[in-house]
Amino acid sequence: MRTTTFALRVRRALLLIAALGALQPATTQGQTVDTGKLAPVLQARSRQIAGRSRVIVQFRGNPDPRVITGNGGVAGRQLASIGAQVAELDNQVLADVARNPQVAWVRVDHPVFPTLERTGAAIAATLVRQALDLTGKGIGVAVIDSGITAWHDDLYLTGSKSPRAAPRVVHFKDFTIQTNPRVWTSDQPSDEFGHGTHVAGIIAGNGFDSNGARTGVAPEANLVGLKVLDAEGHGYISNVIAAIDYAIAVKDVYNIRAINLSVASGVFESYKTDPLTLAARRAVDAGIVVVAAAGNIGTTANGETQYGGITNPGNAPWVLTVGAASHEGTRPRSNDTLALFSSRGPTWIDFSAKPDLVAPAVGTESLSDPHSALYSTYADYLLDGTRGTPYKPYLSLTGTSMAAPVVAGTVALMLEANPDLTPNAIKAILQYTAEERDGESYLAQGAGLLNALGAVRMATFFGAPRKGTPVPGDTIENEPIEWSQHIIWGNDRIDGGIPLPGSNAWALGVTWGADATNTGQPIVWGVKADDNIVWSTRGDDNIVWSTRDDDNI
Repeated sequence: MRTTTFALRVRRALLLIAALGALQPATTQGQTVDTGKLAPVLQARSRQIAGRSRVIVQFRGNPDPRVITGNGGVAGRQLASIGAQVAELDNQVLADVARNPQVAWVRVDHPVFPTLERTGAAIAATLVRQALDLTGKGIGVAVIDSGITAWHDDLYLTGSKSPRAAPRVVHFKDFTIQTNPRVWTSDQPSDEFGHGTHVAGIIAGNGFDSNGARTGVAPEANLVGLKVLDAEGHGYISNVIAAIDYAIAVKDVYNIRAINLSVASGVFESYKTDPLTLAARRAVDAGIVVVAAAGNIGTTANGETQYGGITNPGNAPWVLTVGAASHEGTRPRSNDTLALFSSRGPTWIDFSAKPDLVAPAVGTESLSDPHSALYSTYADYLLDGTRGTPYKPYLSLTGTSMAAPVVAGTVALMLEANPDLTPNAIKAILQYTAEERDGESYLAQGAGLLNALGAVRMATFFGAPRKGTPVPGDTIENEPIEWSQHIIWGNDRIDGGIPLPGSNAWALGVTWGADATNTGQPIVWGVKADDNIVWSTRGDDNIVWSTRDDDNI
């Protein structure tokens, strides 16, 4: 067991505290607005005479649109899971709405955006398909994005649109419409922007139009398209919250076991109170793995490395947050590097260690939609197939938007191997089997570079009677790969042992990084208590404050 002393750097802490001073409560002409009810940015807007804001109003009981319309506002979609309603209100009435006794809080309905800036071999997904015969078959992945072009050849079960073929976009719903969102049948999805189609192909494209050369990670997984971005790639967190809640509601119908969020918003409050991160928590508690892009804010405008750029909802501990790596145009991993644009931790406001791991996301080749905005915007990056299609069926894109679906596809492979895995167990396995990159900060790489083969092997180990332990390494593209053999639990790097299936740390309802389970029992680390052993020993390095070099916060 190894313990490193918690070391808070006083100078930087003071700078952080000074920076946070800008978020102190505001008052308006003798009246104090309850800062627990009105977001700080809205307090400032409430002093303005002109202007209008799109907000989320949470009620103490059922939503009452009269509170909104009675103040001259426009009532939009209701978010039943949190008793809230989207509204457009004049800035001068924001404080009045917040003071209404029926209202619990009023927050900005922040915009969300796509995190856009030779994957199968590099992460060993190809080996998983060839050696273990796993393709993600039957596992549902919800793609919350700009939609999916379901008619693409690579998204049919057989790769042919004959009457016998089955489309793998099994359900679709549009959340960009504010009232009575229409539900599309499996052959009607749309994607005017093109981002969601590219993401879907990374997860589950079968490579039909390229003779298998551009196959996704889990080519027989099913996709549920939940559209939250419009034709210009714009959307709101209320769209995403509604889509997450919908995925929870229909998870048993479509066997949704993972949600991919390659869309993000800024971090404006703690993950403990943010409505988007709390929506992600509801999904995780329902047994759905929520995979989110870390964001593309890894450098300043001058190109210098910066920390603290993790986007929302990737700032939440229960979310599986994925940063970006570059395969440098080769299949072997030995020359892979971390992408400079990839956001680094710690998270803003809560100062939590993130990302959880990194995956290839530079020059990722996946599906295109010839009618989408990206098809024309990125015309120089379009790629031909091999079957003489009337359009270029593939597109090369870069960004953590591409990293998240690589991991979401890997999750589908793991769940096909072992359907009993919980979100916490999946996160632990992915971190434990990742390959740590020498010389890189944990706030940049998390536990390391994704190793799909190792993750599936460990997932299988979790589901079988325990006989021995898996060898902590793999051979990928003729190169030996060592597992990191640690996880990042909260802000601590825990290493020196083997994660075992029976741990109470993996249970549903347990917050990743918490000290106790949802029953109040402590997480067991290295104490023999029946099958609750998680780790044979505990090494404890604080990632955020006790990092290996002096520039990690």
